Amino acid sequence: MGRVLVTGAAGFIGAHLCRELLRRGDTVVGLDNMNPYYDPALKQARLAALTGDAPPGAFEFHQMDLADADAVLGLMKDRPDIDRVAHLGAQAGVRWSLEAPFAYTAANVTGQLSILEGVRRSEGRIKHLVYASTSSVYGSRTDGSQFRETDRVDKPVSLYAATKRAGELMGIVYNDLYKLPMTGVRFFTVYGPWGRPDMAYWLFTDAMLKGKPIRLFNEGKMRRDFTYVDDIVTGIVAALDHPPADGGHRLYNIGNSNPEELMDLIGILEELLGVEAKKEFLPMQPGDVPATFADVSAMKRDFGWAPTTSLRTGLGHFVDWWKGYFPMPGNKEAA
Repeated sequence: MGRVLVTGAAGFIGAHLCRELLRRGDTVVGLDNMNPYYDPALKQARLAALTGDAPPGAFEFHQMDLADADAVLGLMKDRPDIDRVAHLGAQAGVRWSLEAPFAYTAANVTGQLSILEGVRRSEGRIKHLVYASTSSVYGSRTDGSQFRETDRVDKPVSLYAATKRAGELMGIVYNDLYKLPMTGVRFFTVYGPWGRPDMAYWLFTDAMLKGKPIRLFNEGKMRRDFTYVDDIVTGIVAALDHPPADGGHRLYNIGNSNPEELMDLIGILEELLGVEAKKEFLPMQPGDVPATFADVSAMKRDFGWAPTTSLRTGLGHFVDWWKGYFPMPGNKEAA
C-alpha cells in the first residue's frame, strides 16, 4: 500500500483527515508550515494527538512551507511511495486576507502550484490529487438559491476567494496539459472539535464564557451551511478513493445543504454553555457574504455521500471537546 501525502496536516480539517486515514489503515506523510495565523500550540496539540494514536511508522510529519517549491518538490521526489495527495494546506480566513494579502497568494497560489508540479513530476506514480477549495468562490448572493458546481464563479468578493478560485483554474489547466487526475472539493463553513480560533462558533464560545459581547456582523442576519468536520472528512475520503475514471478534473460541494440562521447557532450555544450571550450588532464586513447553501447532489450521485450530523449534535461535540481542552470551572486542568 502506498502513502497519502496530506498538506495542512496540523490544521483543523487536515488533522481530522489524518486521523481517519490512520484509523482505517492508511499510512500518512503530513506537511504543515505551523504558521502563527493562530496559536501554533493548538496545531502542536493536534499533532500530538495524532502521533499518540498512530501505529509505529504509520505517520510522519514534515514542517514545510508550501510556497517553498524546492522543499515540496524534493519531498515528493524523495518519497516514491506517495501515491495519493490530499492538499488541504492553505491560508484560510476571509477577513484576514484584507490585512495580509501576500500570505494568501503565497500559500494558496504558489502553494497550489508546488503541489501540482510535484504531482506532474511523479510521472504517473501519484494516482489522484484531491485539493481543498471553498464555498467563498461563489461570491455574494441574496436570493436564497443553492450553490451548484455548474454556477458561474467569476465574481469573488474577497482575496481569499480569488486565490482559491485561482487554485481551481490552475488545477483545470494542469489536468488539461498533463492529464493529472484530480478532484477539487468546495467546503462549506466547517466546524467541530479542534477547530480554528478565528471561526464564529469558537469566538462566540470564548466570549460567552468570559462574559464578553459577541460581535454579530450584518446585524446578525447571516445564514450559513454549517458542516460538521466528520462529514467533511467522510466526503474527502470518498473522493480520494475514487479518482476520475476518465482521468479528468472534477469539482464537488461538500456541505450540510441546510443553511442555519446565525442566531439559531447562538441559541444552541447558550443552551449548551448555560450562558446568555451579550450581543453587539455591527454592519457587514468587507469580503463577507450573507448566506451559503450547498447543493450536494453530485456528491450523493457519485459517491453515495450525505451529511449526517445536525448542528445541535455537532456543537455538542465541540463544547464537550472545549471543556476538556481548556480550563473551565469544574475542570482542574486542560486536556
